[in-house]
Amino acid sequence: MATFGMAAALMLTGAANAQETVHFWYHFDNPENPMSELVEKFEKANPGIKIDAENVPWNSYYDSLYTNLVGGNAPDAAMVKLFAQPRLVDMEALEPLDDRIAAWAGKDDLIDNILEINAGPDGKQYYLPVQYVVLYLYYRTDLFEQAGLTPPKTCEEFLHAAKTLTIDENGDGTPDIYGFGFRGGRGGHDHWGTFVLGHGAKFEKGGLTTPELIKANQWLVDLFREHKVFPPSAPNDGFQEIIGAFKAGKTAMTIHHIGSANDIAQALGDKVSAVPVPQCGEKPWTLYGDESLAIFSSSKVKDAAWKWISFLAEAENNVLFNQATGQLTVTKSGSENWTLHDKRFVDATVASMPFAALLPQTQETSDFVNTVWPTTMQRALTGRISAERMMQEIEALYAQ
Repeated sequence: MATFGMAAALMLTGAANAQETVHFWYHFDNPENPMSELVEKFEKANPGIKIDAENVPWNSYYDSLYTNLVGGNAPDAAMVKLFAQPRLVDMEALEPLDDRIAAWAGKDDLIDNILEINAGPDGKQYYLPVQYVVLYLYYRTDLFEQAGLTPPKTCEEFLHAAKTLTIDENGDGTPDIYGFGFRGGRGGHDHWGTFVLGHGAKFEKGGLTTPELIKANQWLVDLFREHKVFPPSAPNDGFQEIIGAFKAGKTAMTIHHIGSANDIAQALGDKVSAVPVPQCGEKPWTLYGDESLAIFSSSKVKDAAWKWISFLAEAENNVLFNQATGQLTVTKSGSENWTLHDKRFVDATVASMPFAALLPQTQETSDFVNTVWPTTMQRALTGRISAERMMQEIEALYAQ
């Protein structure tokens, strides 16, 4: 009997060890997200794999990720953006996915060119795309109509609209509505890019400090300091603040992507629409927004991690995933009957694609996004450095 009991215990231990756990990091702003539903569906189809999915706050996401990678406590897989890829490749933190993608049945359902866009700096595939967006201009249709304005197509028209729609409704000397909700905190480089980078910017020595670019950056700083068409909180405002203010009627315009469309439309109904960002230089500039999935080279469960991330990029699972993020599916099959957003927001996305751009896929861009841009922008907006000095500090990062 003792022998039988010992054998049974060993069998139970072996069965327990047979189940692999994939530690997965993601960042969803929406607290009501379908991750638990996706995990349940995956685990039911893959009983030997358990998914430990952790929703990590966006403001600390990459700081936490880099720290955990260096400290040997990284997740097995995670959501990742293109700006981080060069640094992660340089750290040798990413598992190449070329062979796995080539053998994956879902490859042919990915939208055209998305794998090429997401390729690593060495040409290898480290990222599996899971969603995409393009940034555009949200505007209050009712306020524009009341003021006799049309959506701005140029920076001159934008300034006129922003000044006109900065309104002191009660006459107390403080605007109740501001023309534009500017994201001066982390992540706001995409706002800044619209107004500055179309003036021939090149992320290299001498490429960001031309008279045209310094003048463009000064023009942007003056929107806050001289024209006062941004809320006073703009130097520190992040995603939640700009969207919250727009939904609450405290700003007449802001820049984001289709990921916010349903939330904004629920709050404002037909009082909101979207158009491509205004052209402020030689050509329009707007950011192609990405989100992908990666497996880390330190993972001990790479096969299980691949099953999980490829599951999230497939057909109906990817559509469900994007119900939480509000972004666009990377699958052809999911795109055919897309009903998650009103047509006006999809149209603004499509119309913006011809001039959508990426930031340089270099290690420096990670520092630019996470540290250099937000700190220099905040200092410029609050008058601690000049607009010219801001451009010099950004250029210095790329000209090392």
